Amino acid sequence: MHFMNPPPIMKLVEIVRGADTSDETFHATKALAERFHKTIICSQDYSGFIVNRILMPMINEAFFTLYTGVATKEDIDTAMKLGTNHPIGPLELADFIGLDVCLSIMKVLHAGLGDSKYAPCPLLVRYVDAGRVGRKCGVGVYDYRKGSEPMKASPRL
Repeated sequence: MHFMNPPPIMKLVEIVRGADTSDETFHATKALAERFHKTIICSQDYSGFIVNRILMPMINEAFFTLYTGVATKEDIDTAMKLGTNHPIGPLELADFIGLDVCLSIMKVLHAGLGDSKYAPCPLLVRYVDAGRVGRKCGVGVYDYRKGSEPMKASPRL
């Protein structure tokens, strides 16, 4: 079972079916998710499953868009919120998830799928190396520390 974060709020659960997952195990897992009143989707056991295989490359591309100077962090997030009806921008979401978690997932996708399109953006790597991992530490792409001036996300960190 792959719960979305935070599990008490998010309605989705991915059930990942491995090569040797029995029907009994699958049905027991599905019944448990139903008892939690979750919407269930099923995935085969491939790197990233469904949600992360689609979401993390989008977040990574948002980092590349910032890194290459195409747009500001605010404009990237506004573009995705208003242009695609996402409730939160990809960089804001990355800060919420944790940049370290995003980087880890991108590394799993890159190694597991062997495609360069999953290579983590250097800016994401730099932020994590600098300890800027998002809301949980007070600063990521955005600065969440009380009383702080909004921090500009610089590709040259």
